[in-house]
Amino acid sequence: MAKNCEEITIGESLSKNQQLGLELVSKFSGGRDVVFAVDLTESVSLDDEGKVRLKQIVQDSLTKGDRVYIVPFSSQVNPTNPDINPISLSNLIIFTNSKEDIDNIIEQIPFTANINEKNTDIQQAEHFIYRNLAKINQNRLCSNQPIKTQSVVWLTDAPLKTEAGITSDVWVETPANSPYRNSTSQESIDRANWLNHLPINLRSKNIDNYQLSVADIKPTVQEFCTPAPGGKETCLVNSYITSQLWLPTTLLFFIIISLLGGGIIAIKYYLSLQETWKLEVELPNEEDKQILNLKNKESLSIGEDIECNGGEIRGYLKREGNKVFIEPTKILPIIYRGRELTQKQIIEGNIIRLNCPYNDRDFDIKIIVSKG
Repeated sequence: MAKNCEEITIGESLSKNQQLGLELVSKFSGGRDVVFAVDLTESVSLDDEGKVRLKQIVQDSLTKGDRVYIVPFSSQVNPTNPDINPISLSNLIIFTNSKEDIDNIIEQIPFTANINEKNTDIQQAEHFIYRNLAKINQNRLCSNQPIKTQSVVWLTDAPLKTEAGITSDVWVETPANSPYRNSTSQESIDRANWLNHLPINLRSKNIDNYQLSVADIKPTVQEFCTPAPGGKETCLVNSYITSQLWLPTTLLFFIIISLLGGGIIAIKYYLSLQETWKLEVELPNEEDKQILNLKNKESLSIGEDIECNGGEIRGYLKREGNKVFIEPTKILPIIYRGRELTQKQIIEGNIIRLNCPYNDRDFDIKIIVSKG
């Protein structure tokens, strides 16, 4: 995998499977890159509504793990300090959903115009922001880190996503010496290529004399495939997706298998509860067996349903789920495994041997339980 991501250029088209894989990588990693791009010129002096809407985005739309960048622009990007790249690790704010983070972000967004700034070079701002966001994800790919979904919140009265080159008829403020006025300049062509290549979804809302626009960019990187010896080729994206997803997909596989296994067990258990058990009761000096049925949550009386000497109900044979219990009434004794039952007793096995003595004479009962 390539290690040098200092320079970034547009790569080859991604397949649908690669796009799906990259989206899964971003979902497992969580968090986004969010840029607040604010036009500093006087024509975009934020009114009260604009301030409310921007604060609303910060408070309600950012989620834990988002990485936030503040990018002011006018005739140049970051005019307050052109030597500093505002889209860099040293200038990001990692959002932890705390009040301090919210206050910090709102404090850094320039809500008032700078009267010294004019001539918004909107194409330069677009080129800088989209290319640098692409570079962040490409660096993550090169260092085998999860890529992220990215968004740009634009506050400007300048038109976004215009064709390469921008005349005064389209936008009068572009500086006369800007290379973006020339549709054939390298800067203008490169900007247009990034706009056409990146999966950008732009939504806008008019607010007074400017627009608040949100450009959402699906998680993406630049693919480069190179011929390799043996009739093969080496590519960046597939091996990256495999390295990122092997652990979560393995865990997901085991979770699915566990759920399926648990589901099968649950279904089998549910079906077993619906089955009626057959009981064959063998009584002393009786050649014919007494045949009884026992459903879940039903009971049979010992002394009435199951014949027994003494004329009293000695207890109940109960089925609870797939278990059988005997609950004595303590009127007359029931002997199970050599001792008299005095409380509810679980019965083990499918053959139940009971003794119901009466007048000093034993009365042995054998019950064979057939399940299903």
